[in-house]
Amino acid sequence: MQLTQEQLDKFDKDGCLAIEGFLSKETVAELNNEIENLYKTIELKTHPLTKFTTENDGEHVGDDYFLNSSDKISFFFEVDAFEDGELVKPLDKAINKIGHGLHFLNKKFYDVTVNDEIKTIAKQLGFKDPRAVQSMVIVKQPEIGGVVPSHTDAEFLYTNPVSCKGFWFALQDCTLTNGCLSYYPGSHKKYPLTKRFVKDVKKGSGTKFINLADGSDYDPETDETKQDKSDPKNFVSVEIPAGSLVLIHGTVLHKSERNTSLGSRNAYTFHVVEGGAEYDDLNWLQMPPDKPSGTANFEKLS
Repeated sequence: MQLTQEQLDKFDKDGCLAIEGFLSKETVAELNNEIENLYKTIELKTHPLTKFTTENDGEHVGDDYFLNSSDKISFFFEVDAFEDGELVKPLDKAINKIGHGLHFLNKKFYDVTVNDEIKTIAKQLGFKDPRAVQSMVIVKQPEIGGVVPSHTDAEFLYTNPVSCKGFWFALQDCTLTNGCLSYYPGSHKKYPLTKRFVKDVKKGSGTKFINLADGSDYDPETDETKQDKSDPKNFVSVEIPAGSLVLIHGTVLHKSERNTSLGSRNAYTFHVVEGGAEYDDLNWLQMPPDKPSGTANFEKLS
């Protein structure tokens, strides 16, 4: 399919576009079934039980298991699946995220990532050499699916010039009660990128945020726009049925709330950057993990 001019104009204006009915019911069912199959591959005895934490201004996941996940299918746990350090939820109700190499290691997810429709849309969005840099199944588990605070994707997958865009697929209906996406319309035009998420080179391990301007450590207390960037009144909820595709501009602010429902909220997402843009070795995600090589080894969509 091709985006209409009206859709392209809306994406340019708002920084987010929802397209209902993009995936067939059969494809949605296949992907949800594949998620269940992936759960069965977890080796709990050898897993480091890495929890996926998303505090933009505080602690964020950054252990070796996370940093080495670009060319693997890795599993990250919900924080609230544990009590006193012990896993208290069954595996299929404890996983927060599966990533980051699904788009080339799993046939089902490859097929919805690398195809003519996606290539056409990427070209319409301005990409000359679109590369898929990471892919994830994101699960909002019943009752414990955690909050994802206001953020932009480009701060986590930085290129010079900024080029990141997200392709986000709803695999289950997304509602206000199960943690649907919400976004700040026009924030990609209002707020230029000022920070980025990097490997903590000085420390020798972990991750952190730095100021884009000079590479100094980011201090959220100095961000005078912080309150506006997270104010709920600025955000529009994206309540959509399963099978919908949401296109997300790399610098549009978006977030999701806790899943308070008794059902899960499965989604699949991958991010695309321009192959000709500079992708430096400060980025947390590298392909392969131990040998930064820019965009050379990321999956070509065209």
